Amino acid sequence: MKKITALLSFVLVLFLIFYSFYSLMPNKGTDGSIPETEFSTQRALVHLKEITKKPHYYGSKAHEKVRDYLVSELKDLGAETEVQEGFVCDLWTYKTSKNDSIISYPGGFHLIKPKNIVARIKGTNSTKSLVLLSHYDSAMVPSYGASDAGSGVVTILESLRAYLANGQQPKNDIIILFSDAEEIGLDGASLFVNEHRWAQDAGLVLNFEARGSGGPSNMILETNQGNANLIREFIAANPEFPVASSLMYSIYKMLPNDTDSTVFREDGDIDSFFFAFIDDHFDYHTANDNYENLDEETLQHQGSYLLPLLSYFATSDLENLKAEEDYVYVNAPFIKMISYPFSWILWMLLLAIVGFIGLLFYGVSKRKLKGKTIARGFAAFLTPLVISGVIGFFGWKLLLWMYPGYNEIQHGFTYNGHLYIAFFVLLTLAILLKTYKKFGKNDAVAGLYVAPLLFWIIINVVVFIIIKGAAYFIIPVLFGLVSFWLLIKQEKPNILLLTLLASPAILLFSPLIQFFPVGLGLEMLVISCVFTVLTFGLILPVVGNYRWKNILAALSFIGAIVFFITAHIKSDFSETRQKPNSLVYYQDTETNESYWVTYDKILDDWTKGYLGDTPEEASKFISSVAGSKYNTPYTYAAKAPQKDIASFTLSLHKDTIIDNKKNVSFTITPQRNLQRLGIYVDENIVFENLIMNGKSDEPDEDAVNLQSKRINNSLVRYYVADNDPLTLEYTIDANHPPVTFTVLEYSYDLLSHPQFTINNRANNMMPKPFVVTDAIIVKKSFASDSIPKAIKDTITNRQLNSL
Repeated sequence: MKKITALLSFVLVLFLIFYSFYSLMPNKGTDGSIPETEFSTQRALVHLKEITKKPHYYGSKAHEKVRDYLVSELKDLGAETEVQEGFVCDLWTYKTSKNDSIISYPGGFHLIKPKNIVARIKGTNSTKSLVLLSHYDSAMVPSYGASDAGSGVVTILESLRAYLANGQQPKNDIIILFSDAEEIGLDGASLFVNEHRWAQDAGLVLNFEARGSGGPSNMILETNQGNANLIREFIAANPEFPVASSLMYSIYKMLPNDTDSTVFREDGDIDSFFFAFIDDHFDYHTANDNYENLDEETLQHQGSYLLPLLSYFATSDLENLKAEEDYVYVNAPFIKMISYPFSWILWMLLLAIVGFIGLLFYGVSKRKLKGKTIARGFAAFLTPLVISGVIGFFGWKLLLWMYPGYNEIQHGFTYNGHLYIAFFVLLTLAILLKTYKKFGKNDAVAGLYVAPLLFWIIINVVVFIIIKGAAYFIIPVLFGLVSFWLLIKQEKPNILLLTLLASPAILLFSPLIQFFPVGLGLEMLVISCVFTVLTFGLILPVVGNYRWKNILAALSFIGAIVFFITAHIKSDFSETRQKPNSLVYYQDTETNESYWVTYDKILDDWTKGYLGDTPEEASKFISSVAGSKYNTPYTYAAKAPQKDIASFTLSLHKDTIIDNKKNVSFTITPQRNLQRLGIYVDENIVFENLIMNGKSDEPDEDAVNLQSKRINNSLVRYYVADNDPLTLEYTIDANHPPVTFTVLEYSYDLLSHPQFTINNRANNMMPKPFVVTDAIIVKKSFASDSIPKAIKDTITNRQLNSL
């Protein structure tokens, strides 16, 4: 009977692990035959197929077609629709994370003209508006933008259609914002929040995003105040598959990543819920972010959020969502959401500490806890903790050495990444089981349980001090203390009861073991290994009573080997697992030299066809000025044939000296279809005033101070649409020598330009994401005193006085 009970316990543990993942999201999409009042995945996919026919990055022809399609669809829904456009100018920064905080470095100005799609459905008695938000531009590589963020756009279209089909009349105005240029710098959101007449009415934003092409969608909050009211309202709206935790937002705030919701919070103090899925991260911003690769159940999960939230907040009071108090919150199977105030954290922690100390004394007095057993418990727990941590940390570095092609995947999650997670977790389990079989033989489980409980209490003390969003970690610990009490009190406690008491640890922590490397890259495999040990420690009252640890250890090890071999078989690049590569044609008009340039560390047959077998270091010829999300530099370069590439023209409008200040205005007019202009001046030059296409840098003391801290020569990044020219006006000391400007012109047409014949990539290759590739870059410099005059001659103070 004991063997059967133990076997049932083991089956229950496996079921709980399975259900912790299964319950996170719908297990299938919905077809088009369901009632019109419900969200249909298939109906949403009709829109997605239309808007993902081609990459539609900012300024492309496909981008215009997608905009026209979405405007038409919103008008068909009866929404008052318009296109908002205007220039946005910001001081852009390099962002990086350091010591759990975000460090920003000024890097010049960022100029762009987004074209937002804005629509509104009037409410019956609106005081504040509900904003439905997603962006319609794809990443500026050949990405089709199906997940990021076509999935968000079609989720809004289909949910809004279903809501209106219900015949419901909203109390609050519903604003639909399909923002532009999100991929470049959240510029469409900035244009709306700071300049649109409807922005001041916004009370709450529901934003839909993606950072992969599958997996559950996570709800994350953006607020400047406490989250208590927002969490209460979210729970009241009752979405079917909530995936949300205060830990996720705490981690999100530590990362150098922002969304459109960040702009609403920072510039407008407008709260947001944003929903983003992050699995299948290998598709993010690549040519594989397409219609075929978006998981239907993931799209259904997005719809399962929006439709109930839309129905709830369309009639809710959006004026009283601000709160001073913060809540700890986490999703949990069966009960959906757990939440409680931050003020409870200390008391729950003190309860755990007092309970643990009390049970220690109780166990010693009952002679169930012995020093030798407790010592063996620490050895049993610390040994796999250290070994698995070392394996996780150095194991990934070893894999990068064994498979150097992985280095080409910049975001760090390989196509076989899930197989590596399984390998490291199963290997850790094998070490745990073997260790506890050795150290825990013939010892009472109660004594062995002291070490993991103590570690978890220490972890929760750290959580209380540093990252309160993770304070729900105390919940499984409190259940563990009940198990500890049973182990001390009873000679042979019921193993099924112990399994139920371990269920909070299994249900809450199993998904986290996978979450970190999926969301942050495989270098976080070390966290998966360590978290596996910590979770195992909490369920030790169950596993410690299994007699067949050696068998389980052997099965875990065999499973790990199987997953590793499978990962090895899938380690090469193929038609479905393409190698990212890059090629740029770079022309320097000053030296009359041209180069083939790449960001790749390992050249393949395609790039070797242009750079040769032994290319030289790129830094010998040019500097990396393009910039990228991961600060990826040029790696190799080789001489390329000279091409007659049309360059911009210049025209001077003003060159005056008044009150010992020189004011200059000139226009750069592209002569080919450009996507970007980079303007560079010496980083030590600080302009007293700088105006770009009518947008000023707001020359107050702070702006000038920030400009003076530029960390390189970059002055302006201008993203071109409609081939609009760039007009620069600046003020500088009259005695300052002429300013030399260097301009880099970028066009993303290397593969289609008539002067080039570039071979098609092999089927197992794709353009490298996050960098400027498949591009023609032309460098040209000029001095401010050599610009052809367009309107009138230079005017000096003496000439002005003589008039």
